[in-house]
Order: sequence, then C-alpha cells, then structure tokens
Amino acid sequence: MFGATSGGAAGGVLWVIYVIFIVLVIAGLWKTFVKAGEPGWGAIIPFYNIYLMLKIAGRPGWWLILYFIPIVNVIIQLIVAIDIAKNFGHGAGFGVLLWILAPIMYLVLGFGSDEYRPVNA
Repeated sequence: MFGATSGGAAGGVLWVIYVIFIVLVIAGLWKTFVKAGEPGWGAIIPFYNIYLMLKIAGRPGWWLILYFIPIVNVIIQLIVAIDIAKNFGHGAGFGVLLWILAPIMYLVLGFGSDEYRPVNA
C-alpha cells in the first residue's frame, strides 16, 4: 500500500527536527552561560553544564551529587531553576517555567535582554 521510502522520509524529517531542537537548546544554554560570565562551551559538556548551572544559581558545586538521587534530583532542579530565575531578575513563577519548559526558557534568558545579577553574591 505505502512505498518502502515513506517511513524513511518521515524518519528523516523527524531527525532533522530533532537536530534543530538540540541546536536551539544548546544555543540558549550557551548564551545564558555567557551572560552569567561562565564559558559558553560548558553547555555541551555533560555534568559540567549542571555544575555551571549550580554556580549561576549560587549553589555549591557539591549539589551535583544530589542530581544522582532519584526524586531528590527533581526537587533540586526546581530549586536551581528558581535561583537562576532570581539571579536574572525574575520571580519564582519564571523559575517554575524554567524548570518545566527549560529548552524554551533558556532561549528566552540567553537571547532576551535579561542581565545576570546574583542575588546571593
């Protein structure tokens, strides 16, 4: 009924969309890191990018260990997202959005006019 290439074409389109999505996520995180005075390339290094987010949030680096504990990691991600939002001049609501819709919200932080001003510094 369907040609042998119909599945391959759909898979190819999905692959391209996926790659575009990943590039946008990296770009948003990269720009956010640069705004906060951290190296942008850190966005592409696993675990180091989480460490940099902790620094931007004003949290200690040892919190990285908490990301490996089930359930605790979800709570820590929320706390870090709220702290990052506050350090960029936003409230807890923006932090919750940053936690839930991270790919979009890091684009907003990175390419928006927000400035990094650490609250706890």
